[in-house]
Amino acid sequence: MSFSSLGLPAELLRGAAELGWTEPTPIQRDAIPPALAGRDVLACAVTGSGKTAAFLLPILTRLADRPRGAVRALILAPTRELAAQIHEHLTALAAHTPVTGAAIFGGVAMGPQESALRRGVDILIATPGRLLDHFSHPYARLDDLEVLVLDEADRMLDMGFLPDIRRILAHLPAGPRQTLFFSATLPPPIVELSREMLIDAVAINVERRPTPASGITQAVYLVSEGRKPALLLELLRRGDIASVLVFTRTKHRTNRLAEYLAKNNVPCDRIHGNRSQAQRTLALANFKGGKTRVLVATDIAARGIDVEALSHVVNYDVPHVPEDYVHRIGRTARAEAEGDAFTFVSPDEQGDLNAIERAIGRRLTRLTVPGFDYAAGAERLEIPLAERIAAIRAKKAEDRARAKSKAEQKTQRLAADQTRAQQPPARKGDRRPAPPPRRDRQPGAPAGPRERRPWDAQRSRPAVDGNQIRGAQPRGGQGRRDHREGGPRRPAAPQGQPLHFASGPFTSPHRPGNGSRADIPGYAPNRLPPPPAIPLEQLEEPPRDPVQQEAPSGFNRRRASWARRKGE
Repeated sequence: MSFSSLGLPAELLRGAAELGWTEPTPIQRDAIPPALAGRDVLACAVTGSGKTAAFLLPILTRLADRPRGAVRALILAPTRELAAQIHEHLTALAAHTPVTGAAIFGGVAMGPQESALRRGVDILIATPGRLLDHFSHPYARLDDLEVLVLDEADRMLDMGFLPDIRRILAHLPAGPRQTLFFSATLPPPIVELSREMLIDAVAINVERRPTPASGITQAVYLVSEGRKPALLLELLRRGDIASVLVFTRTKHRTNRLAEYLAKNNVPCDRIHGNRSQAQRTLALANFKGGKTRVLVATDIAARGIDVEALSHVVNYDVPHVPEDYVHRIGRTARAEAEGDAFTFVSPDEQGDLNAIERAIGRRLTRLTVPGFDYAAGAERLEIPLAERIAAIRAKKAEDRARAKSKAEQKTQRLAADQTRAQQPPARKGDRRPAPPPRRDRQPGAPAGPRERRPWDAQRSRPAVDGNQIRGAQPRGGQGRRDHREGGPRRPAAPQGQPLHFASGPFTSPHRPGNGSRADIPGYAPNRLPPPPAIPLEQLEEPPRDPVQQEAPSGFNRRRASWARRKGE
């Protein structure tokens, strides 16, 4: 059976052929026909089964002839990586159609996402949290929505997104729409949500238990916890592993294992929740492009990582939930390809391994590495839990002791302030207490005269006829600038000699060497002495012209007023 038999347009068939898709997978054969007919779909499909194309191809077919400029399809994904992966497939499939799409997720700027919402892309792929952030603004309206898709619904439940999904549904229009519901498992909360959202849905593989893909070769290595890093390094050095995705339980162990491999000259990168979106995108791009051979990740990469020709998946830590094991190893042997999945099992993880074997219905093969020393010294990747708890308790005890010491010091200061406030005020004639000793003198040393500081000379300036000497401007335009530039440009007048100003000579009456600013070469006061007093009897009225007589100047009016008062 080929894609052409599903009734898809020629443009989409061309895009699928460019991606190398020749035949549809079982989930695609079962889900595409009812989705093209406009019915709701509830499909239980394992990761790597090709369910992304199972809902993208019907949506592209439906929106090919729709008017542009409005969001008509919304796809919700649990992780940023999965949203980006869906957008990549959408771009490739819609290369020969006018349908547009955009991905909205956290960790990046909201500006480009806002622009996509304002111009109205046809298909919107979003994570719940960032979409709710946009819904708080008036530009994010989905009034023309026709199709809603929930991908990896059980993963959304595990990540706590179920309340966010209900809030998103409250923002969507109440009109009829098509809903496509895809999930790897169907726990009771997901079943209840599907009943609320779906109307007369077509159920696909609902009763099927989650099982790994048929092309995956599974094996187990029984090894102690301390020898796991060395065993992984030994497998990588033997050259049988071309590319490998290593899953760990915690972010801390992800960092430590990546550092261990890098220290042993193994090119690797890491992905976990504490890494920024730019770092996660770069690490995934380098791994897909072959720049790094090993990618260490937490379960955040268990879904949405589609790497072509990924040869191996290693469960460095055994997952606690059997479904997570299926999703992890589903990163290899995608689209009915082949791959290997190895699991390192320590004695403490034997119970989790038994639960996985019961879930998949088979016993996994046990393997050993010839020549590897399983009893050698252990490599410590992380601090044991007991030591971490002890360190946390010690730090808290130290913080409590520090806080208690600060509280006692504060109490002592308050008591001292209260004691000083209760003392009677000092009366006139009471001897004042001695001042505290100066910091620049040793206790008990005699207090000598205070040294003269450079700025003291500027505080005491000699007066000339009641006017303070300040920086006057001598003839030639040189004043304080000469002093700042290191000296005058013309020789200064000797002490006691007249200094020539713009209004005439003036002799400085100060004594040389008294430390005033007048000793500075080129210095001149900026104020002139007052003119000599002239008796009023000797004042002569200057001749006035008719204009001055009608409108005398302010000076003439004041002088006439003085003369009248004198005559009175």
